[in-house]
Amino acid sequence: MCLFDGVYTEILFYFVGSWLHCGYHLTTSIVAPALLSLPFAFALLGWVGGVLCLVVSALVTFYSYNLLSLCLEHYADLGQRQLRFRDMATDILGPAWGRYLVGPMQFEVCFGAVIACTLLAGQSMKFIYLLSTPDGTLKLYHFVIFSGALTLVLAQLPSFHSLRHINLISLILCLFYSACATAGSIYIGNSNKAPIKDYSVNGSMQNRLFGAFNAISIIATTYGNGIIPEIQATIAPPTKGKMFKGLCVCYAVVLSTFFSVAISGYWAFGSQANGNVLVNFMANKKPLVPSWFLLMTNVFTLLQVTATSTVYLQPTNEVLESKFADPKLDQFCKRNVIPRLIFRSLTVIIATLIAAMLPFFGDIMAFFGAFGCIPLDFILPMVFYNVTFRQSKRGLVFWGNTLIATIFTVFGVLAAISSIRQIVLDARTYKLFADM
Repeated sequence: MCLFDGVYTEILFYFVGSWLHCGYHLTTSIVAPALLSLPFAFALLGWVGGVLCLVVSALVTFYSYNLLSLCLEHYADLGQRQLRFRDMATDILGPAWGRYLVGPMQFEVCFGAVIACTLLAGQSMKFIYLLSTPDGTLKLYHFVIFSGALTLVLAQLPSFHSLRHINLISLILCLFYSACATAGSIYIGNSNKAPIKDYSVNGSMQNRLFGAFNAISIIATTYGNGIIPEIQATIAPPTKGKMFKGLCVCYAVVLSTFFSVAISGYWAFGSQANGNVLVNFMANKKPLVPSWFLLMTNVFTLLQVTATSTVYLQPTNEVLESKFADPKLDQFCKRNVIPRLIFRSLTVIIATLIAAMLPFFGDIMAFFGAFGCIPLDFILPMVFYNVTFRQSKRGLVFWGNTLIATIFTVFGVLAAISSIRQIVLDARTYKLFADM
């Protein structure tokens, strides 16, 4: 049985949040600027495949996150409140699952999200720079370093609960930049500057097949969360029913943003949709929309993606600081502040270095989706629920959960192969610290 590792874990999460705060955290962790890659995923799948995957992923993740919440509520009723994904795996499946599979997998997802967010923030900064200085000499990796420095400051916020106001602002910002991305795509699609609309999925049968699984990984990452237990751990007891309300808030935003950005972006740019649709708003370093509009969109994106990276730093912070901090002392005492400063700074610095070295946003999304988001968000919740509530093998729920877990296990394996293949192919074209 996994109980709290000590006072420090309680300090990091706190147990005083409301269901509305939970909605803010969920929205920031799911409705992130990764959604700007959805038109690119559509370009790999086509209209039918893209819309179908987007709808199925929405239904499955909403269902799976509710299953996780029900499992967490069940253990809380038994007096065994679980705070982390690895706690759930340890209690439900055994210590080896938590320590050697789920724990490292979640760490990979969270750290990967920080890398992707740092890269995307750098791309937004570069767009802003090119608007004012079209012939500027600064490269993408310079801006990635700048965005890393901004994340470094926000990373010092001591707890998940302390992010609630930032995440409310983040929720508003994601609505703004999604509306801007949608409006910009429609504007360009209707202008004489629009590219020739080609919605065919190009390439050989092999390339189209691998591309489809790569797209599934990207969509899975976009819907991915990986920190549902950590978010539910911020809620004040009793927790029953609060997570469902928070998820309803989140998915109201999900439906209004994901579908509008994906459909408008693919409609406007077709098979030429970039891994970040905002890149399509520029052609030959000249904006295809009014400069003020592009500036506003990238500022919204930059601010929101920084909040997202701060959210995903929290589980990483907890892993490191629970080992090096003293839970018996105040969180703001010198003994705890110094390790927090050192390890959080080191985490951000390493993530920034990787983002600057490997600026392939679409590839990073697909890789972490295949190896982290699909198992954590599409497979394990079904397994946890069946084991926790000991569903009858004759029941519809048991076989429904088993079918979902089996299908996405197959997709996960194929998507993992596809994402690695795509990285290898791109590695032949791009170089380290590429200016993309």
